[in-house]
Amino acid sequence: MRLAMIIRAAFHLRFAPTLSRAVLAALVFAIPVHSVEARTTRQNTIDEQIVARCIARSAAGRGWLAKTLWGLRDQEGGWVGAEVANSDGSHDLGPLQVNSWWVSRLAAVTGRPERHVRHWLKQDACFNVEAARWIFLSGLATTRDYWKAIGVYHSPTGWRQQRYTSSVVVHLRRRFGSSLFTRPSKGPPPVFEAVP
Repeated sequence: MRLAMIIRAAFHLRFAPTLSRAVLAALVFAIPVHSVEARTTRQNTIDEQIVARCIARSAAGRGWLAKTLWGLRDQEGGWVGAEVANSDGSHDLGPLQVNSWWVSRLAAVTGRPERHVRHWLKQDACFNVEAARWIFLSGLATTRDYWKAIGVYHSPTGWRQQRYTSSVVVHLRRRFGSSLFTRPSKGPPPVFEAVP
């Protein structure tokens, strides 16, 4: 209701110059802050549920991969629509903050135009998660080292990889507990037995 009043006031302000800008400002500030915060909280919850479904689908029942993607997601802290500028001119895109450096590589792999890939990385949570999965698994195939692959997800630079990996470990432990990849007393051994 109040939004409709603001739109009508803006329309009249443009076409009826006698309407005071102060009236429009008063209407804008009359929107309760809590309703904006509530909408934002609801949207964040919906986005997080979507990301959770995308992670589950992308991991395809592999618990270690789901945990890995959650660790990356918690570290990155992005959101659907995110485009965060970096000091080097690149941008981190979407929920898992896939760096725009990957856009051309992902476009080549998918056979899609770069502008589409960039848009999907920002706006499609599942495409973003799948891209993050591909980046991580590519790093794992190259390094043959789980923790190194976590670092490679973030940077090609060794010291940045180490710092990033340490931070992801904190997020993994916070979400899944300190026995994250330890061997259970019964059942098959986990893929990874130790954390740094």
